[in-house]
Amino acid sequence: MVRHVGEGTPVRVRVARTDGGRTRVEVTDPDPHALPVLVCATGEDESGRGLALLDAVALRWGVERGVEGKTVWCELGEV
Repeated sequence: MVRHVGEGTPVRVRVARTDGGRTRVEVTDPDPHALPVLVCATGEDESGRGLALLDAVALRWGVERGVEGKTVWCELGEV
């Protein structure tokens, strides 16, 4: 479910290999203002773990604003 930008909002997903052999995953949506925030979810929270999981498994990640909205990206190591 796409909760943060609303159901039915077009989202683009791109997966590519970098020159360094890493896998880069990008998710772009049209809203440049609703930026993701890394929070510390408790055991009782029903949401808020997405970026914590991403932060735990990715070598690095970030957010870029552009003319098409924003892109949240991460790089994963070699498998």
